Amino acid sequence: MSGGAIAGQPLGDERRVYCGVDVGASATKLVLVDEAEQVLGRVVRPSGTNYASTALGLLEQALGAAGMSREVARSVSTGYGRRNVEFADDVVTEIHCHGVGCYQHAPRRITVVDVGGQDNKVIRIGDSGQRLDFRMNRKCAAGTGAFLEEIAARLDLPLGELERLARSTSEHVKLSSFCTVFAKTEILSHLRAGVPIERIVRGAFMSVVTRVTEMDVLEGEVLLTGGVVAHNPTIADLLSEKIGHEVLVPPYPQFTGALGAALLAARRGPKTSPGPTPAM
Repeated sequence: MSGGAIAGQPLGDERRVYCGVDVGASATKLVLVDEAEQVLGRVVRPSGTNYASTALGLLEQALGAAGMSREVARSVSTGYGRRNVEFADDVVTEIHCHGVGCYQHAPRRITVVDVGGQDNKVIRIGDSGQRLDFRMNRKCAAGTGAFLEEIAARLDLPLGELERLARSTSEHVKLSSFCTVFAKTEILSHLRAGVPIERIVRGAFMSVVTRVTEMDVLEGEVLLTGGVVAHNPTIADLLSEKIGHEVLVPPYPQFTGALGAALLAARRGPKTSPGPTPAM
């Protein structure tokens, strides 16, 4: 995960700038847009333990990368730690922000699947961008980035190695348990049996896909987002195979929540009074 600017462009004019920040349990993402909703910069770094400090550091970094010193016209925060962002003018749920960000990439009826660090979301978006319904797994981290982190630790692998290993084989072992604790026990059994590590890793990816498909029926066009798919695109391939047609992955899939927050900030316009507004 990079802590540097992923995209940025110097600003020599007086365009208003709007900020969206998505404070996730694992990573915090920030996007800047102008009043025409053009992206000016994207930055990401681990959330750490001080969400307020992380968000402020990202804002300073993004403004510096864009060559700006002036005040942001409005900021919207979202995500797990959204209420910790002290500079936010508005606080909005991640479900709403992910819907807005994904509809910007695919302005039509879509089913959004977000695989995050601690939870998964399935969000249905209508033709005009309205949210129809959603599902979210809040009770267990099974099938999330945290699950893959635990698997990597048990296999004594850097997290960044999982994608390479999973892509190096077309075979996988089935991990029958979604529970991280029990899955690690299964992995021990596979290792004792001499199963190649790459098949175990691909099996862990399949567990993520199976968990997602058991959350809800994935009908129609599916858009897959989140940091997990950003770093492990094989998961998109496996999900496509599972549902029988190709899923879409937008550019910068880790940033859809922050993008949605930035777009909402731009659409609400410059702030007229200090302080955050209630969450939607």
